[in-house]
Amino acid sequence: MPRSPLLTAGYIIAATIVALTQGLGLSFISTNLQQIAGPMHLTQGEAAWLMAAYLFPNVSLSLLLFKLRTQYGIRNFCEVAIVAYVLVCIAHLWVEGYESALVLRFFAGIAAAPMSSMAFLYMLESVPPHRKLNIGLCLALTALALPTPVAGLISPALLDIGGYHALYVVELGMAMISLGLIYLLPLTSPPREKVISLLDVITYCFLAMAMGLFAIALVVGRFYWWTEADWLGWLIVGSIISAMVVAVIELNRKDHLLDIRWLTSREIIHITGALLVFRIILSEQSSGAIYFLRTMGLQNEQLAGLYWVILGASVLSGLVCAAVMKPGREAAIHAVSLLLLAIGSYLDSHSTALTRPEQMYLSQMLIGFAAGLFLPPAVAIGLTSALKRGPKYVLSFIIVFLTTQKVGGFIGSALFGTFVQWREQFHSFRLVSDLQSTDPLVVQRLRQLGAAYGKVMSDPAQQNIQGAQLLARQTTQQAYVLAYNDAFLMTALLALFALFSLLIHVAWRNRERWLQRQPSAQPAIA
Repeated sequence: MPRSPLLTAGYIIAATIVALTQGLGLSFISTNLQQIAGPMHLTQGEAAWLMAAYLFPNVSLSLLLFKLRTQYGIRNFCEVAIVAYVLVCIAHLWVEGYESALVLRFFAGIAAAPMSSMAFLYMLESVPPHRKLNIGLCLALTALALPTPVAGLISPALLDIGGYHALYVVELGMAMISLGLIYLLPLTSPPREKVISLLDVITYCFLAMAMGLFAIALVVGRFYWWTEADWLGWLIVGSIISAMVVAVIELNRKDHLLDIRWLTSREIIHITGALLVFRIILSEQSSGAIYFLRTMGLQNEQLAGLYWVILGASVLSGLVCAAVMKPGREAAIHAVSLLLLAIGSYLDSHSTALTRPEQMYLSQMLIGFAAGLFLPPAVAIGLTSALKRGPKYVLSFIIVFLTTQKVGGFIGSALFGTFVQWREQFHSFRLVSDLQSTDPLVVQRLRQLGAAYGKVMSDPAQQNIQGAQLLARQTTQQAYVLAYNDAFLMTALLALFALFSLLIHVAWRNRERWLQRQPSAQPAIA
């Protein structure tokens, strides 16, 4: 039955608020890792475990929740999930120690997992059935992309007001608002049916172990370095063994939780590869431009304008995609998205130590706009393919989507950060090897830097020492600039390679139609 415009707007607002609520918990930590580590007396590596503890259950739990809401009903599912999330948020208000914070972040990851599904369902509820795969899908994915820029915008003021505890208070407030909206606006619940078996629970346990261990390794591996900590290798080995157990169980049962044969088919591998490459390229924004500016000494207050640009581009791209997305246009939309990603990354590859957010507005606007264009058509293709085979296959596609978006996002972040550190070491060695103490220009530069301390130090030897330290810091900063430029350029080349592969795929898929046109054109020419 059609809803009134006011009620439709209510469901859209509810979906947006629930999406912000589920994403702010992780975005607050990833955006303010240094500001949280300081008051808690943690290193960057120790603070990264707060994200790892959140992600360990979160990356896979939506898979089991899909069946839970089918068996127990959407209404009960939403009410229990939001109440659990509110209770976890309240518990955060009394957190002081690091160990208790880790435990609470683990349970926050569990409680937040249903929220993304709820945001998705509320947004789809607001549109008619024939618009769910274009308008509904685009709006839902746009809402799920909002938490990161919003967290960057409001974090500075919150930290000034009450430190990292103010972040927990806002998270609690959003959860309370979501609680009221969920009780006020019920979702249409399909008929219940018993769909959970003992083997489903066993399969999920091993799947959660596989995805969770891999996510932990990706989050903290860069801080402990991949070849220095042996336990990182054991985490990946445990993840692979758990995934093999899942495959063995699912290949030898009839009523499977995951259809491994369908997941390894050519069509799904193609969709998985496209989504994974997209997430890796998109790390240029989340782990590239933002981290580059922070390396140059900028704080969240100075990045507010850039976050506004990313937020505006994300919303605009979702609206544009909803307007233009139709069956058959997926390849064209993806081509435009990849081209925008390549242009934006190439523009960033010309950064200098004097680059500020204003110089990145255009490039990050292009990347943010491209991100909103790429994902909805790819998800629509996967859902359509799954629905053609039956509702059970939707669950298998969900695991593909979760793996590529959640775990894939951290794969991109890990690869980008590792590449930057590797290139920084290379450029540092090259720059330092060119700085000879006998070079007149180097001697002159040391004197200039040392002279800056002349008003506070009268000893020439101490001035020279301070000048040398300042020159070393400037050299390291310049090495990071060159390293990030290499990473931006590599991302642009990867986007162009993906675009080239897409064009070849489209040409090969339509080769018969194009070949049939040639004979018909020859008589006309004669």
